Amino acid sequence: MEKRRTDLAVEAAQLWREGGAGELRGVEQTESTREGYPVTTVRIVDEEGAKAIGKPVGTYVTITLDGLARREEDAFGRAARAVAAELNALLKLPEGAPALVVGLGNRAITPDNIGPAAADHTMVTRHLVKQVPEHFGSFRPVAALAAGVLGTTGVESGELVRAVTEKIRPSCVIAVDALASRSLSRVCNTIQLADTGITPGSGVGNARAALDRRSLGVPVIAVGVPTVVDGATLAADLLAEAGQADLDPQALQGAGEGVLVTPRDIDAKVTDLAKVVGFGINLALQTGLTVEDVELFLS
Repeated sequence: MEKRRTDLAVEAAQLWREGGAGELRGVEQTESTREGYPVTTVRIVDEEGAKAIGKPVGTYVTITLDGLARREEDAFGRAARAVAAELNALLKLPEGAPALVVGLGNRAITPDNIGPAAADHTMVTRHLVKQVPEHFGSFRPVAALAAGVLGTTGVESGELVRAVTEKIRPSCVIAVDALASRSLSRVCNTIQLADTGITPGSGVGNARAALDRRSLGVPVIAVGVPTVVDGATLAADLLAEAGQADLDPQALQGAGEGVLVTPRDIDAKVTDLAKVVGFGINLALQTGLTVEDVELFLS
C-alpha cells in the first residue's frame, strides 16, 4: 500500500488498490445511499485484511455529506438522520440501555474541537430520568463527557473515560474525535462510524491509548470527522495530479514533517459538523424524536 496518511478505512482500501499490490483479501466494500447521501461500508473480516490496510477487524461506515456543504434543502436534517440510522445499525442497544458520549480533543485547537463541540450538542438525560421520571422516564439515560487533553488537564483522556465508565456503567460508549484524511475533498465532508473503538489524538498526530471494548469493557463506537490532511500526503497527491505519481510521500517530509493542512473556514465547518454529529447521536439514542424535538430540548 502506498504510504499516505489517512484515518479513513475507505481511503486505506483505495490506497491498497492504487498501489497494485494484488487482490485485497479480507476486506468487503459496499455502496448505498441514506437520506440522499452516499454511504460506503468497509468490512474488515479477518486479520489478513486488517494487516493489509492497517485497520482493526470491524465495520467502518463513511457518509459523504456533499449536500450539506451546498446547503441543499433539509440538508442538515437529512445528514443528522443519516448519521442516526447508520449509528443505530452499529449500536444494536436494548431499549433504555444507558450510554456515554465522549467528546475527544482540544477545544483550543479548532480542527480538534469536533469532539467537545459534539458533546455540547448531546441530550444529557441520565440525571433527568432519575430525578424527574414522570417527564423523562421514557428517555434513554445518556451522559456526556468532554475529556479534554493531557496538556490542559494533566490526565490522559483514556484514564478519565475509563474512570467514568467504571463509575456509571454505560452499555456502550460513543467516542467522537477529529481524523486525518489523505484527500482535501474528504476534509470536513465526510463522517466515519466504526465499531472498533478509537485512538484519541490520532487525527492530529498525537495518538494516545486506545478506547475500545478491551480497555473499557463495553462496546465503543467511534464517530470521526476528518478535519485535516497531512502536508506531505497532500503534496504527493497534488504532484500525482500533475503527472509525478511515482514520488514517494516520505521524500516530502523533511522540514515539513508534522505539518497539517485544514480549510480556511474550518471554524464554520467544525460548528456545522459537530451539530450534525451531536444531533445524529441524539436521534440514534432517543428513538422516536425528530430534529425539531432535539432542537427544542437543547434550546
